[in-house]
Amino acid sequence: MDNVIERRRYKSIVVLTGAGISKASGLQTFRGADGIWSEPDTERLSLAESLVDEPEMYWKFWGKLKDAATRATPNEGHIALAKWESGLNSDQRFLLITQNVDDLHQRAGSRNVAELHGSLYRTRCTRASCPSKPYRDDQFYSSEVPHCQVCGAVLRPDVVMFNEMLPADAEHHAKRALRDCDLFIAIGTSGNVSPASRFVDWAKYAQSKTVLVNQDVSQAPDSFDVKIEGLSEVILPQILQ
Repeated sequence: MDNVIERRRYKSIVVLTGAGISKASGLQTFRGADGIWSEPDTERLSLAESLVDEPEMYWKFWGKLKDAATRATPNEGHIALAKWESGLNSDQRFLLITQNVDDLHQRAGSRNVAELHGSLYRTRCTRASCPSKPYRDDQFYSSEVPHCQVCGAVLRPDVVMFNEMLPADAEHHAKRALRDCDLFIAIGTSGNVSPASRFVDWAKYAQSKTVLVNQDVSQAPDSFDVKIEGLSEVILPQILQ
């Protein structure tokens, strides 16, 4: 196939993934025709305020997403990226920035992952003054509202809600990696959500090669040098060498 990407040609690689890469694992995208945003309650229950106003509905909604993610398994796109990373030399830098909260990259074997929107598999306290820390949590709370064992406040999944700031560590890692990358690949993302929508421009400013792999590239910005239209689970195993 044309557009083969040979990893050994690059010193600093940044990959950005969106919901499209998890579609073949059976998970809904967010902004597609049958995406999560087409459901009537999604916007309301993606506000932090909904946890205060209707905590049972909030946890039922996020519990459903967590259940779907847990039932899913990494597809060939996730696996191809993990294998590609594992074949890098020690002097090559690699960061996989994901907008997904489903843990599938880690389950596929990816090691250097920045979770830009958090994770369904971490839970944290809603009280800012609470000394407890976010923690790995594989439990489901679809029929109950969990409370912090330290202060008693309601817990929430450690994911970024509407109008909230991105996790500082993930954003810092992403910006630092994009500052001097020489290869940037965006996969399965619509490019509509900031700041990820600007990553390709930051990569171009660093004089990086920029590649897009997506099911629809018709609205992709001109900042991409290469645009490959197709399914990531089919394309990635062919182009990542």
